Amino acid sequence: MPSALRVELESLLRARQLDRTLTSAPWSDTTRDKAPTGIAPLDRTLGGGIARGHLSEVVGPRSSGRTTVLCRMLAAAAHRGEAVALVDTSDRFDPLSADRAGLDLSKLLWVRETGNALRALKAMNLVLQAGGFGLVAFDLADVHASALRQFPLTTWMRMARVIEGSQTAALVIASARLARSPGGVTIALEPAANVSTAQWAGTSDRARFLRAIDLRPRVVGGR
Repeated sequence: MPSALRVELESLLRARQLDRTLTSAPWSDTTRDKAPTGIAPLDRTLGGGIARGHLSEVVGPRSSGRTTVLCRMLAAAAHRGEAVALVDTSDRFDPLSADRAGLDLSKLLWVRETGNALRALKAMNLVLQAGGFGLVAFDLADVHASALRQFPLTTWMRMARVIEGSQTAALVIASARLARSPGGVTIALEPAANVSTAQWAGTSDRARFLRAIDLRPRVVGGR
């Protein structure tokens, strides 16, 4: 008998009609090996985007732009006609902000969890095993290190094997370097020095913040 979690996930896929459309998204020759992030300076550095069939990560402290980068990557994939998924471990995703950032929410499978990292890990594995997603993100940014240490030692190796050779790009969002496969990359973010993290004055601060994010990511090629 399938687990309650698997039944729940399959129900979500049917409800969003993703069970029938996952494998039907058109893949162009220009995006076959790389999944563009939608952030031009970063895509130039990456040679077109993050590698499909591999596990990459976006890391940085709070107010470094992790969520903004994630939303822009999801939006770029959805704009290409790909189904995307987010396993939201701490229930921190704001769909209204993502919609304003250009993400087509009809192409998003949002798996919400309220802090149970092990349950979220099971959901992530099930989504990857379902196949056919262009981008799958696993948000662990607000998960305490003690909870992450409960993950099996083979977690990231097994996750990389599931998507190996596929058109899925998997992404971990974390506060510090956590996991990536040999063909993946670590995108390290830093807080913008010219923007206060305590309070935003409005759209002008947001615009300066977004410009800073476009320029400040560092791509780390090795562990």
